Amino acid sequence: MGATTQTINRERHDVLRRMLEERRVELQDKLRSIREDVPGHQDEVRDAEEQSVTDFAQEMEMALMELKAQTLVRIDEALRRVDSGTYGTCVECEQDIASARLKALPFAVRCVDCQARAEDEAAEERESAPVRALVPIV
Repeated sequence: MGATTQTINRERHDVLRRMLEERRVELQDKLRSIREDVPGHQDEVRDAEEQSVTDFAQEMEMALMELKAQTLVRIDEALRRVDSGTYGTCVECEQDIASARLKALPFAVRCVDCQARAEDEAAEERESAPVRALVPIV
């Protein structure tokens, strides 16, 4: 590998790492903000409608926190791929993942074509899986 290629790869590595680390800090800040906004145990008496709205808002906040936490895990995995030199390479076909895709979804592990195939396979699997009973049969 020539010195020019190594320099380009190093520059790409640095740009990708900075992008992922910035996104990670952004998500951590959002998670911290959400946690601070979620009220603790409240002693005030509420009617059923008020309690329902409060419960719904808290459930939405918790779901948002879960999504952000999952995204942080994916970013940490992407940072490990950057360090190992495999970031930006599709785990299925081993071709480069388009830069536009990585900018939009920095923790992508598949190229667009392989991701579409994986989603189609998952959908087919869901459709062919037997429906589970909601009530256990006794």
